Amino acid sequence: MDLILWRHAEAHPEREGQSDLDRRLTANGERQARRMGLWLQQHLPATTKVLVSPAARTVATADALERRYRIEPQLAPTAGVDELLQVVQWPDCVTPVLVVGHQPTLGLVAARLLAEQDAPWSVKKAGLWWLRSRVREGVRQTVLHAVMGPDLLGQGHGRH
Repeated sequence: MDLILWRHAEAHPEREGQSDLDRRLTANGERQARRMGLWLQQHLPATTKVLVSPAARTVATADALERRYRIEPQLAPTAGVDELLQVVQWPDCVTPVLVVGHQPTLGLVAARLLAEQDAPWSVKKAGLWWLRSRVREGVRQTVLHAVMGPDLLGQGHGRH
């Protein structure tokens, strides 16, 4: 199984009286999402399921991918590692799954799957971690397939 963890792009801070779910992307965040969306369009298998947190910033990030996706309430900013892994059916799902979600959950998922510990790893805004589950000689392994950030995908777009 392939599990791609994509953190939402840069968003405006929460304003007084605003729900965290209503935070929107900044102009830089929109550029980040477009760059990563283009890269993903070229690399994701056609069968990839895309699951998105209900937050406005994750929906806007996923829109840059220009693919169908399902908003999954269990992937909200307060989601935990176990909830995310259950939603994506790790490691048994037969199709690749892309999750557009939040920190600290995405970093915690990466740490658990790669290092078998709960550690506060950081996933950069608009960055992604591509993990792959495989069985070798009867032993299940998690392999880091790719780590990518929007700043690696082209210069002249956004702040440096």
